Amino acid sequence: MLMASKASYHHGDLRKSLIATATEMVAQAGVESLSLRKLAERIGVSRTAAYHHFTDKNALLCAIAEQGFKQWHQQASEIFTANTLTPEAKFRQFVHAYIGFATENPSLYELMFGGIIWKEKQSTETLKSMAYASFNYQVEMTKLWQQQGVIINNENSLRLAQVNWATLHGIARLVIDGIYAQSSQIDEMCECAVKVFLASNNNAT
Repeated sequence: MLMASKASYHHGDLRKSLIATATEMVAQAGVESLSLRKLAERIGVSRTAAYHHFTDKNALLCAIAEQGFKQWHQQASEIFTANTLTPEAKFRQFVHAYIGFATENPSLYELMFGGIIWKEKQSTETLKSMAYASFNYQVEMTKLWQQQGVIINNENSLRLAQVNWATLHGIARLVIDGIYAQSSQIDEMCECAVKVFLASNNNAT
């Protein structure tokens, strides 16, 4: 295998390459398959170069999860700021996009929200900051949707955002784990979730 020299990478470029390649490795063979040694070999740099950016595997996993939150936040932001969509259409698209992101990137989603990092309380400060900012953004959008009369407005915004997130997370986990849910049913489940939270449907009952 042709080995790339350390000098061929700029400092920031190598870090990006390490994260991108590590994300691919996790998607292909799971977290257990990933190590800094294997990652360095895959890219073609020394282990020392890899350890210069990540002190251990946990730091690398946190960086992968952080990148996942950045990707999702960007996707959500594009929905929330789309001038061509009505408020209700934004909410509907948000629901579908969340489930789509999770089920299309199951290994990444597991790192972002699973116990590998969070249960052991091994998240880095930058990951915490990114994860909390992402959820706070959803809380703010929940408040706006309530003010616009899109979703039910007789509940606390934070609690409603948490329940909405829990609903979507539950759907995603059922599909990813293959428990009583199939990918072919995603659209129907998303539409059902949308209807549960829409103010118009709740007012009609």
